[in-house]
Amino acid sequence: MAIYDVIVVGAGIEGSSTAYQLAKQGKRTLLLEQFPLPHSRGSSHGQTRITRKAYGELEYYTVMMKEAFPLWETLERESGRKIFRKTGMLAVGSGDAFTRGTVPCLHRHGIPHRVLDYQQMKQLYPMIEYPRDYTFVLDDSAGILMADKALLSYQETFRRFGGELRDGEKVLDIIPGDTVGVRTSSHHYRTHSVVLTVGAWATKLLPKLQLTLPLKVLRISVLYWREKVAGRYGADKFPTFYEMKAVDDYAVFGSPSEEYPGLVKVRMGIPVHICLHWGPEVDPDSRDKADDSWVIDKMKRYIARHFPELEAEPAIAETCMYTMSPDTDFILDRHPSWRNIIIGAGFSGHGFKIAPVVGKLLTELALNKSPSYDMTKFRIQRFQHNAKL
Repeated sequence: MAIYDVIVVGAGIEGSSTAYQLAKQGKRTLLLEQFPLPHSRGSSHGQTRITRKAYGELEYYTVMMKEAFPLWETLERESGRKIFRKTGMLAVGSGDAFTRGTVPCLHRHGIPHRVLDYQQMKQLYPMIEYPRDYTFVLDDSAGILMADKALLSYQETFRRFGGELRDGEKVLDIIPGDTVGVRTSSHHYRTHSVVLTVGAWATKLLPKLQLTLPLKVLRISVLYWREKVAGRYGADKFPTFYEMKAVDDYAVFGSPSEEYPGLVKVRMGIPVHICLHWGPEVDPDSRDKADDSWVIDKMKRYIARHFPELEAEPAIAETCMYTMSPDTDFILDRHPSWRNIIIGAGFSGHGFKIAPVVGKLLTELALNKSPSYDMTKFRIQRFQHNAKL
């Protein structure tokens, strides 16, 4: 049986980015996906994601995003697809950690931004309404990523670099050792290293490897709201936006009318599309059973207050899953007992835009190289008090 250099389990954006990096370096790489591609069962589907360098007080993500932007540009050149569209991102809030921390961080890193008062904000964006005492910070570098095109581009370029992609093949067991066994629904493989980027299914696969992490899987309602006047919230007039404590203690993200003409995407919890960045906890294999009516009710009230030029009811409701870590930082680390089993998990609703850098770091771990960044924030050890090892 031939032995792979690395097998990557999970072909979402993090796994596909990792597999692409490995194949680009000439490593014999297999990328496995449990569902037939493309699919909408995980966290990487859909047409757009917000991308930004503004990260409040979490400066280490701003640093990573400074590298992510040119890496997305590289993928655009290699794939021949346009993936990024610049719109800017408006952060709104009143003394919260995000708006308070964003301005000095962007200033330190020389990232173009503007701090607006209420009148300046209304001149630019008359279609939204927030309290006059709010702070408004515009990250001029931000925009949207064409998510489905980004995912496809990574997978196609991975194959062009010599990688193997097998979908519709669920991993049943990982057998640790000097070489790792990977048993799927149809084959048994061997590899020097395995990278597990299985999204919400980390809660099911990792316990089989004697590792239970404090991860929580949420079902997120992705809501699209119809414009009362066509084109009012188009990407040429309206930015992406973020409010940290928008609904109770939950954040709200949104992006312009891009995916569906005349519809704005807004979601709660994290991020016209306007959505709450939170939702009910679910089992990834039965997520449709969850009751998320409370999310939609909260978002309807939010839209009525702040987006008077959108219809009061969502026109389209879609879903995805977030796999949340307790501190919302990623998990990028080796298994505590087996150094050739690498784990990428807990992306907490903000991992898509950083996928090029995540893939680079997971590749470095898989090849036993020193990581390019300080990994302290991403280690499993930080959960020692509530992780079962």
